[in-house]
Amino acid sequence: MHLTFRLLASFMVASHLPAIALAQWQAQTSNTTASLRGLCAVSEKVAWASGTQGTYIRTVDGGQTWQAGQVPGAEKLDFRDVEAFDANTAYLLSIGNGDSSRIYKTTDGGLHWTLQFKNSEPKAFFDALAFWDARHGLAMSDPVNGRFVIITTDDGGVTWKQQPPAGMPPALPNEGGFAAGGTCLLTQGKSNVWLGTGGATVARVFHSTDRGRTWTVAETPLLAGVASAGVFGLAFRDDKNGVAVGGDYQKPPQADRNYAVTNDGGRAWKLIETNKPGGFRSGAMFVRGKRGWQMFVVGPSGADVADGDGAFTKLDGENYNAVSFAKGNVKAGWAVGPRGRIAKWVGR
Repeated sequence: MHLTFRLLASFMVASHLPAIALAQWQAQTSNTTASLRGLCAVSEKVAWASGTQGTYIRTVDGGQTWQAGQVPGAEKLDFRDVEAFDANTAYLLSIGNGDSSRIYKTTDGGLHWTLQFKNSEPKAFFDALAFWDARHGLAMSDPVNGRFVIITTDDGGVTWKQQPPAGMPPALPNEGGFAAGGTCLLTQGKSNVWLGTGGATVARVFHSTDRGRTWTVAETPLLAGVASAGVFGLAFRDDKNGVAVGGDYQKPPQADRNYAVTNDGGRAWKLIETNKPGGFRSGAMFVRGKRGWQMFVVGPSGADVADGDGAFTKLDGENYNAVSFAKGNVKAGWAVGPRGRIAKWVGR
C-alpha cells in the first residue's frame, strides 16, 4: 500500500477540513507478494490475512511485523477467507472446483495446519466461511442441483455437516456467491447469518436465524444481470441495520447501483443513489468511532468512509480487496489487496 492521501498541515488549518480528512491508511510490510483477499482483525495487536499460493500472514504487534507462510500441501490453493480468534487460532478457506475447496485450521499460530474439510462434490465451489464463535461456524458453496450448499460445525471444525437442501430456497439461473474476501457471508449475534449473491438477473440476500438450517431470501436493487455483478460484501451493525455493497467487478470505477441499506434485517433493501461509495466495492465494515458509527468500504478503485448516514469521503484510489476492524474498534483495522498490499487504519 502506498500512502496517497497527503495534505499540508497549513492547508488543513486554513481550510478547516473535517477530522475525517486527517485519517488515512498507512502502508505496512506484509513480507509476501501474494494477492491478499482474506482478512480478519482480532484486536489492536493481532490480525490474519490470506491469499494466493497457499499464503497466510499474521501479526501480533499491530502490524509492525508480519509473519508470512504457506500451508504445507496447499501451495497451489487460493485462500479467499480467513477467520481468526486469537494469535494462535485461525481457519482458512480455499476456493475452487472439487477438492480445491478446503478448510484448514491452526491452533499454534501457523506452525501446524490441520486439513478439516476437503470438498468431495465435483459440482461444488466454496466461496466463504464465517463463525459465530470459536466452535460454531459455517461455510457456503455455489448452488449444486439448484440450491446453495451450507456446511456447519459445532465443534471447532472437527466435523462439518451439510445442512438439508430443503431449508434453502431455490437458486436463480446463474446465481452464485462471490469469493471476494468471504464478505458475501456474514454472521451476527448468536444465530443470524446473511448470504449475498450475484450473477443472476437480480442480486439477492439470503437470511437465516437458526445458524443456517433454514433460510428466507429477498431481492436487492444492486446492479445485476451479468455474471460479474451483484452483492459482494455485507455488513450489519446489529440484527436490523445493514448494508450491501457491490456493482460490477469488471468495471471498478463505475458506481452504478453499488450500495443499498436495510433496517429490517434484510427483508427489504433500499438503493442509495447519492452519498454513496465512488465505485465498485467488495468489502464493507461498520466501526464505532468517537462520533458514532462509521462505514468503511473498499474496492479495486479505492476506499471510502462515511460518518453515520452522511456522505462518503473518498480516502484514496488504491486497490483493496477486503477490510476488517476487530469488534468494530476504529483503532484495530486493516485493508488488503494485490501483490501483498496491506495497510492499517490510522485515524480517529
